[in-house]
Formats: sequence, C-alpha cells, structure tokens
Amino acid sequence: MQNKAYQRLPLVMIGRGDALSHILSGFGVARMAFTRSVYGMWSVDPAKHAPVEDIQGIVTGSIVSALGFYLLAKVGLLTGGTAGVAFLIHYAFGISFGLLFFLVNLPFYYLSFRRLGLAFSLKTFIAIALVSVLTELETRWMVVESINPLWAALLGGLLLGYGLLALYRHRASLGGIGILAIYIQDRFGIRAGLIQLAFDSCVMIAAFSIINPQTVLYSIVGAFVLNLFLAINHRSDRYIVVR
Repeated sequence: MQNKAYQRLPLVMIGRGDALSHILSGFGVARMAFTRSVYGMWSVDPAKHAPVEDIQGIVTGSIVSALGFYLLAKVGLLTGGTAGVAFLIHYAFGISFGLLFFLVNLPFYYLSFRRLGLAFSLKTFIAIALVSVLTELETRWMVVESINPLWAALLGGLLLGYGLLALYRHRASLGGIGILAIYIQDRFGIRAGLIQLAFDSCVMIAAFSIINPQTVLYSIVGAFVLNLFLAINHRSDRYIVVR
C-alpha cells in the first residue's frame, strides 16, 4: 500500500505544478500585454498599430524610399507619379529634387484629407517631408562612384517597393496622383488604375524630351519592378494604397 501511494505522489505533485505554472504563465502574458499597451511598444490588437509602431514604420519606409530615389537619381533615371514630375523638373532645370518632391505633392493634401482622413494625410505629409530631407542629406552622407543604370533601376525599384509597402502598412503613402485618381474615380467613374497608368505614361513620354531614350527605357524597367513588387506583396483589401 505504501509503495502504491508513494508511486502516485509524484503524479499528484506534477499535476499541481503544471496547474501553477499555467496560472503564472497566464499572469505573465497578461502583465506583458498590459505593459506593451501602456508604454506603446506595440499594439496587443493585431488589426491596429501603436504610435511607436507607426513611427518606426514611417521612418523606416521613408529611409528606404529615399535610398531608392538616390540610386535612380545617381544615373539620371526617374519613376512614375509625382516623383516622376519632380525628377523631370530636376533634370530640366537643376532644382533640388527633395524640394520639388515636397512642393509637387502640396496640392494633393486637400484631396487626401477629404478622401482618406486627417490621420492618413498627416502621416503622408510626414513621410514626404522625411523623404524630401533625406534625399538631400544622402548626397552628403553617401557617395556611389559608379553603378550600372540597369542595376540602379532594379535596385531603385525594389527599394521604393519596400519603402512604400512599409508606409502602406502604417496607413501612409508618398502622396500624389493616386489620391487624385481616387477622387476622379469617385466623381466621374473612371477607374483609378487607368488614371494612374495614363499619368505615368505621360511622365515617361515627356522624359524623352529631357533625357536620352535608353535612360527612359531603364526608368520604365525600374517602374515595372516597383509596381510588380507591390502587386505581389501588397493586399489592397488590408492596406490603403495611394502612390
């Protein structure tokens, strides 16, 4: 009898130990979730971002996007959207790209506020301002002596894709024609994608009068890589898409 009771004793103790560990584990998880929520480290709700998460997402996305613009500008390439317009004016008149990129996007903030709300517009304004400043500072902080134009187009397109994806995930963008396209779609029923495509085509056509045809073709490759990357990795039913 004693031997049987002795054999059962560890099982009882183990059972109690498991229950106690489970209780302590649950308490620890709850305390950690509370700490994260209070200090804004990250949101306990997977459908929402905490302020700290938004800050790191916008800053990171802006840095990566600025690096993509730097590589494109290094070999005289351009891309679509308002950035393409800024590049065209930059190449034609030598005005600072960062300043132009900031100014070209100013008219679209009103539409952004009306269509997408204050939070989105404010985050987008911050992202554009960061990219505008960083593209100017990068020329002082980093020097790329030589890079193949095709490789610059591929890397620039991918970096812009990664940067935009980070911004989209935190309800921000680099502003521009996408906002106008959504407005026209709502007002006149013309598909936003077609408006964006038409505008980007006009930018590339106009580029032939400013830069050489081969450079324009490389730019088209970079724009294609950017849009292909976003098409594969971005879910429009989850994140806001405005470029």
